Parts: sequence; C-alpha cells; structure tokens
Amino acid sequence: MTAAANAAARNPMIVRAIAAELAVRENQVRATVDLLDGGATVPFVARYRKEATGGLDDAQLRTLEERLRYLRELEERRAQILESIEAQGKLDDALRALVMAADSKARLEDIYLPYKPKRRTKAQIAREAGLEPLADRLLGDPTLDPSETAAAYVDEERGVADAGAALDGARAILTERFGEDADLIGDLRERLWRNGRLTSAVRAGREEAGAKFSDYFDFAEPFTTMPSHRILALFRAEKEEVLDVAVDAGEPADYEAGIAGRFGIDPSGGRAADAWLGETVRWAWKTRVSVHLGIDVRAQLRQVAEDGAVRVFATNLRDLLLAAPAGSRATMGLDPGLRTGVKVAVVDRTGKVVAHDTIYPHEPRRQWDESIAALERLARAHGVELVSIGNGTASRETDKLAAELISRHPDLPLTKVVVSEAGASVYSASAYAGKELPELDVSIRGAVSIARRLQDPLAELVKIDPRSIGVGQYQHDVSELKLSRSLDAVVEDCVNAVGVDVNTASAPLLTRVSGIGEGLAENIVRHRDENGPFRKRTALKQVPRLGPKAFEQCAGFLRIPGGDDPLDASAVHPEAYPVVRRILSAVTSGSGKADIRSLIGNTALLRSLRPEDFVDQTTPGDTPAPAGFGLPTVTDILAELEKPGRDPRPAFKTATFAEGVEKIGDLTPGLVLEGVVTNVAAFGAFVDVGVHQDGLVHVSAMARRFVKDPREVVKPGDVVKVKVLDIDVGRKRISLSLRLDDEPGEQRRRQR
Repeated sequence: MTAAANAAARNPMIVRAIAAELAVRENQVRATVDLLDGGATVPFVARYRKEATGGLDDAQLRTLEERLRYLRELEERRAQILESIEAQGKLDDALRALVMAADSKARLEDIYLPYKPKRRTKAQIAREAGLEPLADRLLGDPTLDPSETAAAYVDEERGVADAGAALDGARAILTERFGEDADLIGDLRERLWRNGRLTSAVRAGREEAGAKFSDYFDFAEPFTTMPSHRILALFRAEKEEVLDVAVDAGEPADYEAGIAGRFGIDPSGGRAADAWLGETVRWAWKTRVSVHLGIDVRAQLRQVAEDGAVRVFATNLRDLLLAAPAGSRATMGLDPGLRTGVKVAVVDRTGKVVAHDTIYPHEPRRQWDESIAALERLARAHGVELVSIGNGTASRETDKLAAELISRHPDLPLTKVVVSEAGASVYSASAYAGKELPELDVSIRGAVSIARRLQDPLAELVKIDPRSIGVGQYQHDVSELKLSRSLDAVVEDCVNAVGVDVNTASAPLLTRVSGIGEGLAENIVRHRDENGPFRKRTALKQVPRLGPKAFEQCAGFLRIPGGDDPLDASAVHPEAYPVVRRILSAVTSGSGKADIRSLIGNTALLRSLRPEDFVDQTTPGDTPAPAGFGLPTVTDILAELEKPGRDPRPAFKTATFAEGVEKIGDLTPGLVLEGVVTNVAAFGAFVDVGVHQDGLVHVSAMARRFVKDPREVVKPGDVVKVKVLDIDVGRKRISLSLRLDDEPGEQRRRQR
C-alpha cells in the first residue's frame, strides 16, 4: 500500500459514511472492515461472525465491501490531489476544506480541474500575454467599454496585435474560468441529467445492416427513465456505425442563464460590457461547458447501464448456479450436431466418465435406428436414469431421438431433460478440461459437461468463466473488471451457501470455497489422491500451505459425509463444536453416554431447547470465536443440527416440449407451450420453448398486476407455461405471455 492508501484504510470517515448509507451502526461497519482487512471472506463473515457484525447478511456485506473499495479509492485520490496542489504552492485552508468535503470522485475531479496539469491552452497563452487583468476588469465592471478597455492591452511583442485579439484572449480566460468552476459545473451537470435526453438517428444507408436496431432509428428518451439495456443497445449501435447518438441538453438559454447567474452577468443589462459578457457566456456553453458535460453524462449513462447489466447478469448467474440438481444419478449427456454427429458421454452417479460414443441419427447419414440401439446399449450397461440434451443446433431433433428411445424401451427408467449448453465449448477447450479428461476428444468433453451440469449445475458451471455462461444482457459491452468482480462474488456466495463435499469436489469448485485459492485447491486434491478421503475436518490441517487462517475460513463450508465426526457433514464450524457438546450434555444429563447422533435430526428435541441457555462469550478449554458464541450463532447451530448439510437449492423438475413444434415456423399465435426460463433481463424473460430461438415474455405480459422487476415472477431454470402472441420469422423474434388468457395482438396494442 502507498502512504495515501494506508491513510485511506484508517480513515474513520469511511466507517461513518458507510454506516449512514447502509443505515446500520458504526460499530457493525468497523467490525466488518476489520474482519475483511484481516483476510476474512464475505461468506465466512456472513455465516460465522454474526455477533461481530450485528447480523449483517451477505447482500449488505457485499454492498459494504463495494462501498469500502470505492471510498478508499476516493480517499487515496483525495490525498494525491492535495499533494499535487500543495506542490504547486496553491493549497490554502479554504481549498483544502473544499477538497476534504468532496463526497464523490466526480466532485473531487471538478475541484481539481483548475489545478490539474494540462497542455498550454488558449487561456494560458492569454494569461502569459498579460490579458487576465482585462478579463477581470470587464467581468468586475460591466460599465467599461470592451474595445476601449482592451486597447490598453495591445502588445504586438506578446502576440496581442489589436483590441480584438485582446478581447479574444480575455474571452478564452473567462471561458476556461466558467468551465472550471466546480460548483457551477456540478449544478449544470445535475440540471442536464434531470432535463436532458439521449437521441439517436440511423445513418444513411445503414438501415438494412442495422435492422436489429430499428427500434432506435428515430429515438429520444430522457436520461432519467432509460433502462440499462436501451443505453447499452444505443452505444453498441453507435460503435457499429449504425446510429448517430447525441446528448440533447434542451434549451441552451437555461444553462447559459446558470453560468451568467453564477458570475453576476446580465447579458441584457444595457451596460457597455453586458453584450460582450453575454456572448462570452454563450461561447463558453457552446464550445466548452456543453462538450464537457456531454462527455460526463455519457460516462454517467454508461456507468448506470453497466451497473444495471452487471446486476442482471449476477442475479441470473446466481439463479442458474442454484438451480435444482438432478442429483447423484447415472446420466447420459448428448451434445447435438448434424453433420458431425451427436456426441454421447455417460457418467456414473459421481460424475466419472464410464463410456462415450458418437452417433449419426440426423442428416446427412440418418442412422436413426442404429443410433437408438447404441443409446439403448449404453443406458442398459451403465444403469442410466437421466438423458441430458444440450440446447444447441439439432437439439430438438436429438430430443425427439431421446423421446423415441424412451418410447421403444419403456423398461428403461429414463427421464430426458434439455439443458443450456452455454459455456460447454469453452470448458471443453480449457486447460482444466484437458487435465481432467486428457484421454477424451474436445467434442466429447462437451457432452460430459452437459451430463454433469444436469447432475449438479453448480459443481460443473464453476469450471467455466462466468462471463461465458451467457445469462447476461450486453455483457460484452460492460467493464470487464466490474463484471468479473461481481460474478466472482456471486459464484463464491453460491458455492459457500451450498457447501462442498471435500472428498469429491473438483479443484475449480474448491477454489471458490472461502479461504481457498487455486494453489490450496490443487494441494487438497493432491493430498486426497495420495492419502485417501478425508475422515475429519481437522485432517485438512495436514494439507501443505493450509494454515490456521485458511482452515478458519474454509472449514465450515467443507463437508465430510460419513466421516468420523457427524458434525463434519454439517455447516457447524469446528470452532463451535464445544457449543454442540454443551447442548448434548444438557439434553443427555443423567441418561448415560452422550451420542451426537441422537441429537442430529431430532426435531422435537431441538425445538424444545432455548438458544439463550447455551449462549457463552467464552469457551473454557477451547479457543473462542472472536465475537464469542452469542444468540445468532447458537440459533444457527440448532437449525443446522435439525437438518444438517441441508441443500438450499429447490427440488428437481423438468419441462416437456410440445411434439411437432421444432422450429420457429411451427409456431402459431395462440399456441400454449411449456418451456424453461433461460435468461431474465430488466425488460422481461427469455423462454426456451424448443424451437432453437428463445421467446420473450415482456415484463408487461407477466402478470395482471404491475411488475417492476421480472424476477418477482420468474428466474432462470423455472419451468413455465406460455402463450405465443406474435412471431417475426425474419427477425427471429417470438413474443410470449405468461398470462394464458391473453389474446394474440393484445400486447402489441398495449405497448403502443
């Protein structure tokens, strides 16, 4: 850390600011900051340090973490700016107070702008020519005649040829002064944000190439009402040179009046310099201030849009990762293809590959019966229960193949499910896939991934870069750092919420566990391979480089089913085992030997206990948790003992696609279909109804009530029934409704 960063880290103002923003106590924020700075992760703090944080949940902690990062960056930048201004010899008490009071990066940069080192401007050249006193005189005394006053500043040796040149220099100085007034720029920026619009028009000759952006060929909308997806769509169309996008500030006179009022200028006052000063204000707005604010507001729009897009992606990713697992059942993965064939991989209940093949049921070979026979042999040989079908090219044809397999062989206990194959190709070609499945061709690895993601979506999808999973909107148009940081946090939260079986987890899955990085994950897998399964959590301490801090962070999230200690299969942290022993001792007092198994799952007994009776801030003979074992921890322990290792994910269920509806041309308005929600955006939800093109349920067609956020109604992975309202085959657009009593055409009329 730099000296500035160290000072920022210790600044109590940050604690106060975050406490005010989150509406929590300062001591809660201070304790959380200390824990995070000490190396604790958000999942660990949320689950096991509730006493210290006052019960802040993971969402609050993530917000706190983000604001802490922002405010520390702000403090570091503040220190740099103060240092820069002081080095220029221009830092006085008033300016220092102004810098210290800045509460955002934008405000801080506005204040710094006049002192920021810059190339020689027209204003700087004019100052060097001695024209600043002229600017000050005309601004301070509008009764002066501009031309007569300027005549005294003519100096050919300094580049001021005549009175007109002197006035041009004075105007450049005032224009720069107006454009660098922090309070004025801040006010005008807010006014522009409230009143301005973003407009777009199609470029000549780009109508056909940019048809997908036709909604924006002649478009205008206020900044304050623009949703994330529209902003990003406009900026993408501009980048692709389809649209001309512009900032419409509204009536220039409103902003010019703001500048004039700030500097006491009355353009219509009738005094000798009033007209010249008024023209200077107009010039300043046109050439400097409006340009500067236009850039600012576009940056602000992009930030708003990126924040919205990242939230959508993060929420969808969370829903996908926490989708219902089919469980430990032998599964056949089918990666559909036409000319190249359908790749087949069979994995056993643990996800181990036990067989693979390639079949050619579709064009051009059309080996339909042979393919069914091959699948039947594999299913019987390996006790397959589930058939997982990727939703890419030829998925409907392959789904039909699986349906006929089931129909011809009803004695096979098969259930077919179409799953998203987004990211499967990325995994197949990854270094990890090469290490995990070195003997398999890249194409077969995709089928393995498709099979495993049905068994356990979370365990398989963590092997793929979250950005490649494809559940976002315009994810390629947002900041890579911002997106990665947010998605990594989502993956970490999901993995730790579910928990991980340390004896079966892959290295990528272990990497996402609190306190475990890539190196430690590899060490755990290596230790497991060399020494056999872990029998107890404390054995993790034998893993190279897994020290006390890492053990503290990860132990509660790692599960050991069937180990030496039943508690090791639960979410109870080892540091809290003494509390469980006290509970056990209390309920078995005088009844013979205490057995923890008699306590686990005993709902009636556990619910009869009072958590308050077991609260203990110190634990004799053991190292206490930093905040002790208070009521929140004891309450969590009792709940966990009731259902140890409970999986928070929903029960598994499947959708059935309609027979005979295999391509977009098969759809007709009014048709009711079953489908799976694949993605949720701010404007609605996309649903796979089995025609190779997801349909859109607009937010206005989700319920009879007003729906602000589509996630109030659906989330990715949900099985839903929808009605087809409209089909645009040319643009590959399908309009759907969750309201099955809607009539085709109704939504279009409503939107108009």
